[in-house]
Amino acid sequence: MNEAWARHNKEERHAMDSSAARRRLRAISGHLRPAGDRDCDRYSQLGTNATACEFVSEQGYSVVLPEKLQTGKWNVYRSARSPLKLVTRFPEHPDIGTLHDNFEYAVETFRDYKYLGTRVRVDGTVGEYKWMTYGEAGTSRSAIGSGLVYRGIPKGACVGLYFINRPEWIIVDHACSAYSYISVPLYDTLGPDAVQYIVNHAAVQVIFCVPQTLSILLSFLSQIHCVRLIVVVGGIDDNMPSVPSTTGVEIITYSKLHNQGHSNLQPFRPPKPEDVATLCYTSGTTGTPKGAVLTHENLIANVAGASLSTKFCPSDVYISYLPLAHIYERANQISLAHFGAAVGFYQGDNLKLMDDIAALRPTIFASVPRLYNRIYAGIVNAVKTSGGLRERLFNAAYNAKKRAIANGKTCKNPYPMWDKLVFNKIKEKLGGRVRIMTSGASPLSSDVMDFLRICFGGMILEGYGMTETACVISAMDEGDLLTGHVGSPNPACEIKLVDVPEMSYTSDDQPYPRGEICVRGPIIFQGYYKDDVQTKEVIDENGWLHTGDIGMWLPGGRLKIIDRYLFEC
Repeated sequence: MNEAWARHNKEERHAMDSSAARRRLRAISGHLRPAGDRDCDRYSQLGTNATACEFVSEQGYSVVLPEKLQTGKWNVYRSARSPLKLVTRFPEHPDIGTLHDNFEYAVETFRDYKYLGTRVRVDGTVGEYKWMTYGEAGTSRSAIGSGLVYRGIPKGACVGLYFINRPEWIIVDHACSAYSYISVPLYDTLGPDAVQYIVNHAAVQVIFCVPQTLSILLSFLSQIHCVRLIVVVGGIDDNMPSVPSTTGVEIITYSKLHNQGHSNLQPFRPPKPEDVATLCYTSGTTGTPKGAVLTHENLIANVAGASLSTKFCPSDVYISYLPLAHIYERANQISLAHFGAAVGFYQGDNLKLMDDIAALRPTIFASVPRLYNRIYAGIVNAVKTSGGLRERLFNAAYNAKKRAIANGKTCKNPYPMWDKLVFNKIKEKLGGRVRIMTSGASPLSSDVMDFLRICFGGMILEGYGMTETACVISAMDEGDLLTGHVGSPNPACEIKLVDVPEMSYTSDDQPYPRGEICVRGPIIFQGYYKDDVQTKEVIDENGWLHTGDIGMWLPGGRLKIIDRYLFEC
């Protein structure tokens, strides 16, 4: 009888729990946004976790949560890929907590795979790409880092990188991570005065440069007293300039430092996840550059979150030409190394970029709207110029593929005949193998996005991010065919829109809520270096970063950038 009574009580409690769970499901479902299909005619479904009684969204790109349980206001959006916990590390490799861990994993896993490639000059003519493997890059990383230790550069020192994309940039950055130095990218677009300011502001002790940027450094060498060592990449030992001993600066070649380090190898000095990895300077509203302090965990969290939707593989090839001084390219490099992809560098001349692409034949192509717009305009003009049968053939192919995509067919190859007749020739402009194209930095028009999808096929993804968030805030999801938005939240952050009444943007706006985009999570930077005032102006007491951008939530949990909030900094 006792067993029967116990069984009855258990069944009754289970029924009560199920009833309560159903009531909670009904309450929460009323707050959900439409799901992520293009026409938004299906709605997010909720399900209970059988063991934990947690709620998850089974469809759609975003889930909506209350910022504070007691207020009842549902205004915080997270990725549906990880709605209950923000991503901080790679799910398959939770032991990777720093950039050093990430590259060590890559070296061990992909040791003999191609990693860093440059085009070789033969008799003055640029030829094919020559590659350095992951193992070889790891060896050079250890040599450069050991060279810095051997020369007495202390742990935690700032190291400047003052040259454009090339393998040595990546190797120096890896060396900084392995030996707990802080990398500080320097770039010409801010001008020599800004470079001088950054070097002094960050107290940079070592600067890696090339002969062209060395001459700029020498012009204000007496004004950068913190610098102890200048390393010239591509320099020749006999051509190194001598400087007065009173400056306290020594100038050596990259090869000399590499040889010294290789002969005096030092053990790694691994950083902790919370240690500063880099100072990324951006232009301030007053004209003075601001140094965004990013930790190893900031960068790992961002890339790990983004990787949930977009994964690379060891067979992928990437063309590196976007400035490594910018966070967009830095984050790409972290992800590419994690997945063992090959990175080919352009020659350094934008006018020769298309020639480099033809030689490399990349499978991953990251760019910005300015270049995509040029590609779009060039192809459209070529079609119009061709006239007659060719123009009619292109229009027929374009419209057929556009209708196929609109009807839900894959944008990769809905009509192989049209690809063979028309689009394969266009694909060859980017080498013919591109499977993923990404766009960032500024909005890409819907017309250009549609054009890229139709002509190039594959995944065409637009994202939104900033230096202060270690790159990606949101990105389009694979399979989302709607254009004119920047996708759903990175699984490593959460997003809310804050009312801006002076601009008539509120969360109660119809048909969609609008407001300033605010971001929170492990991707948020530590603040501006030596500038608590501006840090407090962008990060509030609850940890929300105020981006200054105005956004709007579209159906399916998609974010759209619509304006800029010009607050005073």
